[in-house]
Amino acid sequence: MSVISRTAGTFGTSPTARASRTSRRLALVAPAVLGAFALTVLPAAATSTPAQIATSKTNGATYVKSLQAADGSYAGSGLSNEWAFGALAAAGTAAVDVTPGGDATKNARTVYRNLLATPGWPSATPVVTDYQRGTLNAYAAGIDPARVSASRNLIADIYGYWQNAEAGYFGPSANYNGTVFAALALGGARTQAGGGRIPQALVDKVVTRVRANQHNDGGWTYAKAEGSATELAKPGDVDMTGASMAALCVSGVPNTDPDILQAKAFLKSKLINTSGAFNAMYGINTSSNGWAVSGLNACGINPQTGDFLTPAGRTPIDFLIAQQFNPGGGFKYQPSDTTPSAYSSLDALRAVAGGGFTAVPPTPVTAGAPTWVAAGSFTAGTATKLALSVDDGTGTLKVCSVAFTPTGAATTLGDVLAAATGTSTPAGCVTGVVPASGTGTITSVNGKPNTGSATWKVSVDGSAFAGAARDKVIGVGDTIALRYS
Repeated sequence: MSVISRTAGTFGTSPTARASRTSRRLALVAPAVLGAFALTVLPAAATSTPAQIATSKTNGATYVKSLQAADGSYAGSGLSNEWAFGALAAAGTAAVDVTPGGDATKNARTVYRNLLATPGWPSATPVVTDYQRGTLNAYAAGIDPARVSASRNLIADIYGYWQNAEAGYFGPSANYNGTVFAALALGGARTQAGGGRIPQALVDKVVTRVRANQHNDGGWTYAKAEGSATELAKPGDVDMTGASMAALCVSGVPNTDPDILQAKAFLKSKLINTSGAFNAMYGINTSSNGWAVSGLNACGINPQTGDFLTPAGRTPIDFLIAQQFNPGGGFKYQPSDTTPSAYSSLDALRAVAGGGFTAVPPTPVTAGAPTWVAAGSFTAGTATKLALSVDDGTGTLKVCSVAFTPTGAATTLGDVLAAATGTSTPAGCVTGVVPASGTGTITSVNGKPNTGSATWKVSVDGSAFAGAARDKVIGVGDTIALRYS
């Protein structure tokens, strides 16, 4: 089963290690879908036809809908069905259209949004993957992850786990999966208009870390390998190779890049001729295959042709569809299983549907339901967070979550920087701003003054960088990037 587990305050295990790690508390199941590559029109060489894929998607979505609880929920404690949102979105079903017994007041999107907005979510001892999971699924559900509510900003929550001493890592670097899922969440959960909200300087730092963790055989595992000849020489695994490929591609790395080509060759080497399955570290299973296919999909690599069509004429999509119960729609975890696995079904459906690790939410069919829901303003007196990065132009990048309590429906850049100077997570994001008050142009940040044509500029949600002024209006959920250039 595709899971990333967490125990004793840390997390990290290959998804295929389910059988040997069932005692662990499971917190992160295979992420939802990045609909980057559709399998609806295929060359004649492919063995699963568009009609077969369409039937698999329809039946799979029906099964996933059946997993909804009577209160409208998918998410819960432990190993829940939270990843249903990406699987449904990839298959063309909007979360707001999924209701228990037709009760629209309990539609899946509203119930999930209410959960994410709860002050106590995700737990008393959260880890970065909690927020990455929430970001990927919220986006697929049509919830702007930076604007879940006036007080919940999942992008800012992720920023808070940036590692100052190891720039580019999120969460403890020993658990590489926290960084690969940061790339998937921050790169995949785009703005409502479809643009990237994360500055390129941050993207570049994370991509560098993902590349540095690629093993000698072209694959990846959940654990950190960077800097260790021993770890780099160990075999990669199918699951995290798929996730890492997707992390690179969603960050803008082309599928012709040498590291992607190495990963592609690694996956090809794991193909089983007679079934089209990938032979994962812990054996043949649906979830590992789903992750691998989602990685290929995210990179625009067809999993039904070329390197992924075996001499026997089988493909990874053939394998996944062969694991599906019809007309019930659920998928087995292992070929020998006689009942469907909910979690493997989510992994498989998003892969068969052509998805990566999150998906643009489909247009709802429910009358009057918008594609997106999001908080429109701050609530005066209600504590919140904003995501901030500071690039001084020398390659040093500060990234942090800024906690503050707004006094109105909007705030200013000056007030955000003042809050960051007082406290940020991690600390030291902003140490000083000139001027320290007023509404004028910002002339110095962290002791670095404007000089000639080199000045401090600001971007919000991926907008073009422009001169930074203290009175720049900042709204709820804005992702702020300061850059000296």
